[in-house]
Amino acid sequence: MLKKLPVQPQLEMFKTVLTSFIHPEHELCLLAKKIDWKSLEEEFAHLYGKVGRPSIPIRTIVGLLLLKQMYNLGDETVVERYLENPYWQHFCGEVYFQYKLPFDPSDFVHFRHRIGPEGMEKVFKQSIDLFGEEKVRKEVKEVRVDTTVQEKNITFPTDTKLYKRIIEHCLAIADKEAVNLRQSYKRVVKKLMLAQRFRNHPKNHKKAIAAQRRLKTIAGRLIRELERKLPASTLARYSEELKLFQQILDQKKDSKNKIYSIHEPQVYCISKGKEHKKYEYGSKVSIVVTKNSGIIVGAVNFSKNHYDGHTLPEALKQTKELVGKRPNVAICDRGYKGNKFIDGTQIVIPKNPGKRASTYERQKARKRFRKRAGIEPIIGHLKSDFKLIRNYLKGSVGDSINLMLAATAFNLRKLLRQLLDCLLLFFMVQQRRLLASVQ
Repeated sequence: MLKKLPVQPQLEMFKTVLTSFIHPEHELCLLAKKIDWKSLEEEFAHLYGKVGRPSIPIRTIVGLLLLKQMYNLGDETVVERYLENPYWQHFCGEVYFQYKLPFDPSDFVHFRHRIGPEGMEKVFKQSIDLFGEEKVRKEVKEVRVDTTVQEKNITFPTDTKLYKRIIEHCLAIADKEAVNLRQSYKRVVKKLMLAQRFRNHPKNHKKAIAAQRRLKTIAGRLIRELERKLPASTLARYSEELKLFQQILDQKKDSKNKIYSIHEPQVYCISKGKEHKKYEYGSKVSIVVTKNSGIIVGAVNFSKNHYDGHTLPEALKQTKELVGKRPNVAICDRGYKGNKFIDGTQIVIPKNPGKRASTYERQKARKRFRKRAGIEPIIGHLKSDFKLIRNYLKGSVGDSINLMLAATAFNLRKLLRQLLDCLLLFFMVQQRRLLASVQ
């Protein structure tokens, strides 16, 4: 059952009212007034039943979800900080200062699963609409588009690590199902992993390769032993997992659709041509930003490693759904070579204007592509400040949710700075008027 916060609560004598000691012009107080909490509650109301135990209020959990991403915190730390910060409590709709945790941090996981990427897209749309629908529609005539990698929270993949993980998983299955294995290989695996140390040294390389082959043999032996000894009904439950293990053992250097992680099998290898980081393991994402104001109006995660030019249709489609208007021009880098028009949107990439181009055309192109480069620091801020550099949420659904949360947090922090600038300007004008009246 959906629990709602009281609209006009009756004040209690022995509780501390938040509005009695917080500054009403604080940036979070101003932002809380701008967000349409009622529409978010209506959007998510159908996900809850009409009977049963009252749920966490929508404003409380959505507010904390936004604060978590805006201030780059974890599920546990944001709930702890909530108790210390009265402005955060006011932002989440509380009337009185709270002394207890609002909910268990694990409820974030359940809520993200409940709303899914579709629900998170509605929250993302809300962050765009806060800048004004008409203003955003004017700004979206020309947009900047680029792709980046959202790295997953996995270890750097090597064959040795994967074989070791397969052995550990097989032993765990055998222990859980009370299967008596011929040998556990625990001491053997420990010795073989020690043989991997300094494997690139000429003296150790041959020994390390032999140890890796031995680990692969043990992993295959355990898989076959489980398939023989597990009952048919039990084996059916683990069929997908054992199939994944066998796929890892069968894959070679030139295999396609390789598995790089057992707990995140959808992860793929992406090469972006970086000097300091040749390969990244995660998913490719496309970011769409308005040309002048720098508002993020599109953020799409891709489950496959598409060529950059093939990511444009879906990114522009999402922008149209969120803003209500398709961009006239999309300014991209040279990685988007291919189509010049996609569903009426002109694709512009840097190129030599040619000898016949006028001075005006040259200057316009130069100005456009200087603006295009402004998307790079935006992507940098998404990674360093808004948790896009490493995604801790599970599966492809977690990839999409984390990306849209990061884009939402970026837009909200941008709006906070604008509100703060307006407030400072207002106080400066008031101070000048006061000084003028005194003189």
